[in-house]
Amino acid sequence: MEMKNMTLEAFCAATASNEPAPGGGSVSALAGALAAALAEMVARLTIGKKGCEEAADEMKEIIPRAAALRAELLDEITRDSTSFSAYMEALSLPKDTDEQKDIRRRAMQEALKKAAEVPLHVAVTAAKIMPMAAALVKKGNPNAVTDGIVAAMMTRTAVLGALLNVKINLGSIRDEAYVTDRKAKIREIETAIIRDEAAVLASSSLD
Repeated sequence: MEMKNMTLEAFCAATASNEPAPGGGSVSALAGALAAALAEMVARLTIGKKGCEEAADEMKEIIPRAAALRAELLDEITRDSTSFSAYMEALSLPKDTDEQKDIRRRAMQEALKKAAEVPLHVAVTAAKIMPMAAALVKKGNPNAVTDGIVAAMMTRTAVLGALLNVKINLGSIRDEAYVTDRKAKIREIETAIIRDEAAVLASSSLD
């Protein structure tokens, strides 16, 4: 069964077990999916709301975009755990001869890169929710403003959590050019998401 089809109770139990997956990467993807779901909800609650007529067209645009991101991030929950399993398989390859050691080393490096790319994709994907959350907090149904704020907060958590998983994989990758490139990308995403979440919170009229 794909993780996205598990009950909440089953997913939480699997996360709480002594198995390494699902872990922080899958949970970060789920956080992003929940942020997208909240964005959809607030947009739907805004359409037809008295006093929010001018925002209706924008809300109608947000709904399908948020739905697509929600679906993509739900799929990433399983992909994160699968990429970790691939690394563990590479780690278990035989290493008795020099040839086997070389094959194992190359397999591990390839698996580590794949394991880094999955959470990086989660971060990039989840970050797309933040502009929606900003619009929802500013123009959405005022009765659902807290839901828009939580969407922004969950987006930040999804992005930063995913990036942590990229970082830990980079620590074992020997391709220096690859590592340098990804570290620069991480800094760029981190700076933007922290700044943008702060702007959303500041735009709220809540104390």
